Amino acid sequence: MAAKAIAVLKLSNKVSDVIAFAQSVLASMEAAKATFPTPSPTMTVFQADITALVTAESAALGRAKGAVDTRNAKLEVVKGDLEAQRAYVQLVADAANPSNAAAIVESAGMSLRKVTPRDKPPLSVRQGFLSGTVILMAKAAARQAAYNWQHSPDQKTWTSLPQTLQAKTTVSGLTAGTVHYFRVQALVRKGEVPWGDFVSFLVQ
Repeated sequence: MAAKAIAVLKLSNKVSDVIAFAQSVLASMEAAKATFPTPSPTMTVFQADITALVTAESAALGRAKGAVDTRNAKLEVVKGDLEAQRAYVQLVADAANPSNAAAIVESAGMSLRKVTPRDKPPLSVRQGFLSGTVILMAKAAARQAAYNWQHSPDQKTWTSLPQTLQAKTTVSGLTAGTVHYFRVQALVRKGEVPWGDFVSFLVQ
C-alpha cells in the first residue's frame, strides 16, 4: 500500500530563516496557482504579512524602541499563515490521486513526511458532510477506554466536547474557511493519558 504524503513545516528559530521559508512557500504556491486556486489566507494577504515581518525585523535589528515586541507579533502572524497554508496544501494533496500527492506537497515548497496506512495516527481529522463540521478519529487506547476531546481556534482557548466511549466524535458549528486545532485525551483503567499533540485542520 502506498504511503500517505504529509505536508510538514520545518521552521527555524531564526527570524530570517522563517522569512526566507515563507517567501519560498509564497513563490512556490503562486507558481502553482492552478493546483492551489483558493489558498487561505490569500496570496495577497500572505505577501502583506511577510512584508510586514520583514519591515518589523529591520526595525528590531536597528534596536528601535518596542520593535522587538512588534517583530515577535508579526512573526506569529506569519507562522500562523504558514500553518494555514500547510493545512490547505494537505487538503489539496488528500483530494488528489495518491500517486500525485507527494509532488503536490513539494510543489508548495513544503517538506514531505510519509506515513504508511498501517501506522494509524493518534488523531486524524476529516471534513464532515455539512459545512463547518469535522469528524475526529483517535487511535484506540485500550479495549475499554473513554475519550475527552477539545478544539481551539488559536491553540490558546480550548473548548471541551462531550466525552465518548468510542474513539470517534463529530464537531459542528465551526467557521468554514478557518484553521482549527484538535486534541484528544484517553482515559483508561490506570487513569488519564496526557493530552496528545494537537492536529490542525482547515474547516470547509
